[in-house]
Amino acid sequence: MIPYAQVPGRICDAGWLSYGRVVADNGPVLEMTREEFEELVAEALDRIPPELTRLMDNVAVFVEDEPPADDPELLGLYEGTPLTDRGEWYAGVLPDRITIYRNPTLRMCESREDVVAETEVTVVHEIAHHFGIDDERLHALGYG
Repeated sequence: MIPYAQVPGRICDAGWLSYGRVVADNGPVLEMTREEFEELVAEALDRIPPELTRLMDNVAVFVEDEPPADDPELLGLYEGTPLTDRGEWYAGVLPDRITIYRNPTLRMCESREDVVAETEVTVVHEIAHHFGIDDERLHALGYG
């Protein structure tokens, strides 16, 4: 399950696990405050069509600075039970969790425009997992 999002000149991971990927050495890390990045994530969420956001159920979106230490280039992570796997047993559970990681995104992007584009791809990718869309289908749709 390895999604890849094409960003001009390199390939970057936007999903669950990290395998080899090409990421340009951009020199100094792009500067963006946590608040600015959270706003980009909120804007990406706002661009999701309302007919889809109405279907989202029991999911929370978080921004964290760094991913788990064993996957330092991870851009986003979905943890939970996809809507397609929920049954009558699904009640009283904690919300699914989508986490978008700020620092790996800033390390791989060369400009604010790159960050905006990559954040949007990552948010859509992780929401797709909430809907039960696997990486193969995401690749076919152009999100990997």
